Amino acid sequence: MRTFVVTPPAPVVTWEEAAQHLRLEADDEEQKPLVEAMIAAASAHIDGPDGWLGRAIGVQTLEARGDVFRDCMSLRYPPIIDIVSVKYLDAAAAEVTILPTEYEVRGSLIGCAFGRRWPSVLAQPESVRIRYRAGFVTNPTADPLVPALPAPIRAAILLMVGDLYRNRETVSAQAVAIPMSTTVENLLAPFRRFY
Repeated sequence: MRTFVVTPPAPVVTWEEAAQHLRLEADDEEQKPLVEAMIAAASAHIDGPDGWLGRAIGVQTLEARGDVFRDCMSLRYPPIIDIVSVKYLDAAAAEVTILPTEYEVRGSLIGCAFGRRWPSVLAQPESVRIRYRAGFVTNPTADPLVPALPAPIRAAILLMVGDLYRNRETVSAQAVAIPMSTTVENLLAPFRRFY
């Protein structure tokens, strides 16, 4: 199944956190747009379908598309928060929404509810569309059902922002590319997913 971002996530690291990490004044309006762009770049590097981590960092809406229903389908880019909709194209190419009572979600897996069967779909690519929310919250008290952003991921993003801020060019003085640091990789490695 291919997965697309429907609604991108809000930044999981704030300007205020980054300013404190970089030892900037919180009211430094001149640096704020630059640092916010660096937060977005660092986050995009690791987040979602195109990210290095292979998981959703900030809360976002994703859509998995497939050609057929399978008994048990894996939804990529955890943690999965909830299912927004399960839709398919029927034999007449009409879009049909499946009721939530017809399927079950177990972690990152979705399958038919006990005693139910998936319907037949139009023999066309991406006839099945599962829309879901995934990611971590930055404030766990806001939604206790959604996992909180792990501290190592937040620290890795701040370190990446620091590297970008201090090394604003793509190469160093010795003309060597600046890769993601070993510390950042070590912080993120336990959370990385491979598909």
